[in-house]
Amino acid sequence: MKKLVLISCLTALTFSCKDKATQETKEKEITAENTIKEVPTKNEWTVLFDGSNLDNLKLYGNDNAIENWKIEGDALVFHPPTNRPKDTHYNLVSKKEYTNFVLSIDWKISEGGNSGIFWGIKDDGTYGQPYETGLEVQVLDNQKHPDAKNGTDRQAGALYDLVAPSKDATKPVGEWNTTVITINHNTNKGSSVLNGVTVAEFPLEGEEWNSLLENSKFNGWDGFAKYKTGKIGVQDHGDVVSYRNIKIKELN
Repeated sequence: MKKLVLISCLTALTFSCKDKATQETKEKEITAENTIKEVPTKNEWTVLFDGSNLDNLKLYGNDNAIENWKIEGDALVFHPPTNRPKDTHYNLVSKKEYTNFVLSIDWKISEGGNSGIFWGIKDDGTYGQPYETGLEVQVLDNQKHPDAKNGTDRQAGALYDLVAPSKDATKPVGEWNTTVITINHNTNKGSSVLNGVTVAEFPLEGEEWNSLLENSKFNGWDGFAKYKTGKIGVQDHGDVVSYRNIKIKELN
């Protein structure tokens, strides 16, 4: 009789433990599910433009409707106006500011065309153009634009007028190129990758940076490269240019 009671107790205890374990497992699953839903994963890509809308972009210095930039398929295409009002520009910038990031963007330049990709832009009405504050990776037709012959630090992929690309990694005019720009002030490192080739690497401050700046057209510019946190932008340089797949990943 005692043996039967003992077996019954052990059986009850076993099922009790299983029920408790099952309940704990369910609670852990619910907690994990809530954690996934409520806590965003860090270092994810944020899409600035994917062909569907212009919600994350605006004209530099102008919060009104975007002009002369049109969505064509999955691309954002700039068509320069034929009768441009004096001192009017249509540079496009992100609505949000960024500090440390990886920016990926596809671009296609027209024959003989020129444009650029900026970061660190101050858009508060103090400056008239993004290039007065923001650094630029050059977008260019290396074969037919005169800037390509005016010093290699103005070729496609260059940190404009500061660091020349290690090679011409561009595709022929009319084909899409991919530029990936990494800016990390925590490590004092920046880089420009063109079509999978690292074409330029550069510091963001310090003696080496100061030397680069002193030997460039930007020497003495009050606002240039002064803002670690700023907007991302693409340039109206008066030529037809297309951009697509614009996305950014913020770095810790």
